[in-house]
Amino acid sequence: MPEPVAGPRTLYDKIWDNHVVRHTDDGTTILYIDRHIIHEVSTPQAFDGLNEAGRRVRRPESTLGTVDHNTPTANREKYTDDESFISDVEARHQVVLMEKNCQDHGVVYFSLADKRQGICHIVGPEQGFTLPGCTVVCGDSHTSTHGAFGAIAFGIGTTEVQHVLATQCSYQRHSKNMKIQIDGTLHPHVSSKDVILHVIGVIGTAGGTGHAIEYCGTTVEAMTMEARMSMCNMSIEAGARCGLVKPDATTYAYIKGRPLAPKGAKWDQAVKFWDSLASDPDAHWDTEVFIKAEDIAPTVTWGTSPQEVAPVTGIVPYPANADTEQRQKAMERMLEYMGLTAGTPIEDIKVDKVFIGSCTNSRIEDLRNAAAVASGRKVAPGVYAMVVPGSGNIKIQAEKEGLDRIFKAAGFDWREAGCSMCLAMNEDKLQPGERCASTSNRNFEGRQGAGGRTHLMSPAMAAAAAITGHITDVRKLPPVPQGSAEPKVEIGEPHPFAPLAHPFSEVVAAAVKAGKQVPAPVHKHADAKTGIPKFGVDGILKGYAAPMDKSNVDTDQVLPKEYLKKISKKGLKEGLFKPMRFDAQTGKEITDFVLNRAPYDHAKILVARYNFGCGSSREHAPWALQDFGFGAFIAESYGEIFYNNSTKNGLLPVVLPKDQVELCMQDANAGLELSIDLPNQVVIRPNGEKFPFQVNPFIKHCLIEGLDDISLTLMHEKEIEAYEEIRKQSYPWLDGNGYLQTDELGRIRVLHEGIADW
Repeated sequence: MPEPVAGPRTLYDKIWDNHVVRHTDDGTTILYIDRHIIHEVSTPQAFDGLNEAGRRVRRPESTLGTVDHNTPTANREKYTDDESFISDVEARHQVVLMEKNCQDHGVVYFSLADKRQGICHIVGPEQGFTLPGCTVVCGDSHTSTHGAFGAIAFGIGTTEVQHVLATQCSYQRHSKNMKIQIDGTLHPHVSSKDVILHVIGVIGTAGGTGHAIEYCGTTVEAMTMEARMSMCNMSIEAGARCGLVKPDATTYAYIKGRPLAPKGAKWDQAVKFWDSLASDPDAHWDTEVFIKAEDIAPTVTWGTSPQEVAPVTGIVPYPANADTEQRQKAMERMLEYMGLTAGTPIEDIKVDKVFIGSCTNSRIEDLRNAAAVASGRKVAPGVYAMVVPGSGNIKIQAEKEGLDRIFKAAGFDWREAGCSMCLAMNEDKLQPGERCASTSNRNFEGRQGAGGRTHLMSPAMAAAAAITGHITDVRKLPPVPQGSAEPKVEIGEPHPFAPLAHPFSEVVAAAVKAGKQVPAPVHKHADAKTGIPKFGVDGILKGYAAPMDKSNVDTDQVLPKEYLKKISKKGLKEGLFKPMRFDAQTGKEITDFVLNRAPYDHAKILVARYNFGCGSSREHAPWALQDFGFGAFIAESYGEIFYNNSTKNGLLPVVLPKDQVELCMQDANAGLELSIDLPNQVVIRPNGEKFPFQVNPFIKHCLIEGLDDISLTLMHEKEIEAYEEIRKQSYPWLDGNGYLQTDELGRIRVLHEGIADW
């Protein structure tokens, strides 16, 4: 393990340095991963890759599985098995595969019948699986949530999920450091959701690109862990790789006593180490942002990007006031989609549905805040409002406190745990034209259902909208009607963590009962080939370039979320840019859309504007682009996860300055061919003009040679083993506290409720 960099360091720097297995001069780092959380959407292809290559999960005890994205949130009293309970064929197939894959590889899995099941970013912290000073990854962009504990936590694509399962490592490059300092006392009814929406409004959806954001200041220090998690959750919406908060007494109080948290002497040792992680006073920051708490009002989104925010007391903005023509056109497009008129007071916007849930705002504190507003009141006529707890444990605790009775009496639908309407991969979705007050994290076009319109806000604000039928300043909500019960929320003791209620596999369940070793998985295809497609011909790609004259094209636009149910990388081209390519009513091609016209229907290069591929970590987006025939992209900038996912599949995202992108866009509009010479790192225009571009040498080598990450990483097996030995000695609390434990001989044993029984 390389020696840490000398001198003052940030929280991010310290955690990074503690996890470096190998570092090269070009900046490429093999980073060790402490905690890996997996779910049903981003794992089928990853496990298939392991099985075909004859590989096994390197450290099952460092992996935790749950189902959440496309699981039904309907009442589970009659649940017997996944096959009969999940009506959607593709969703059912993913969930069944998840259980089988976890069984075959000895990974602990929380099924729909297990009270611990829930949203991956709720379950990890709730179980004590997420700890300060850790590196945490998951095949979901909102993994940044876990940074609230003082951890480096980031989303990865499916290829990287496979890589982490096989090696417990990830290829990464050190991010720049951004400090967002928020000081002062928040106004009543202003929450951390309002804070992060305000922050994104200040810096924009690409303001944090290339950075790790540390949130600090007196406002952050006063926040609960639930509030910090909500804030860090949406760091990805600001373009950041991750968001962090230094661990402190609030952090430790939340973790202590949880099933997978260290105990006894290990706890004391861990806390002493965690206290040392705070950023040094004279640490270097690449970017600093300072915000006053008193400047933050209850905040909502009005457009189709999390940066399009306004205080609830404000108005829908006028596109004519935009600073550029491109920005003006984008605002006009958003207003058209959202069905809004510039100048309309935010509080005059009516809603059809209300969604309280998601990995952003479905914790017990969120439900208490919403229930305090709903208590003694009624949901407005014509409004459907739903509350979806983040996990089975949260649901149990909420019911113990009587929150469910408050919601039901007010007319809310009380649901089971899951991602639900956040991304509408299940039955919970908006219909075209419906408007939703949502506590989720994204308001992209169609995010909550094709043609649906989403306004992001806090739980209290969402509950207020449900009561009045329109977006409402919760601070001005009329008093509870006379004769109604006074708003009252009984805060009870945390519910004891539920035991394993349903066997996540016959093999592992039997081992739990007998205290025996879990057998290693058996693979049938040990001679399978590995690798990625080589880039172009001898590293040169020439072809027609399709112009997409838009900025902030998110991965939901690239590929709608219903295609995330596919378990194959092939056939996804049918969904590529579907809302733009096909008429939603007739299903017929929209003839003037670029990819429906020759020669662009055979394009190999796509030219876009700023921040292409922002949003979700879904690797299905680059798979769909590749399936269509694209081999490279040219843009001013990219979503960081999209960039990484593309390179891991043999695709090259080229970054050029704005003026050069403009010239490439002109060539593309003229139906001309462009060439990308990767060995010489130049884009060649039809007139012979060359535009040089930068690319990491490691990525360049892998693309030209068609090399996959796993094979390259396993070349450094001895260095990984050496790191793991140092890790065992330096951070003993990271091992031996999971539901799966490894003995001194490397054998895996399964534990019940985190209690060792050797």
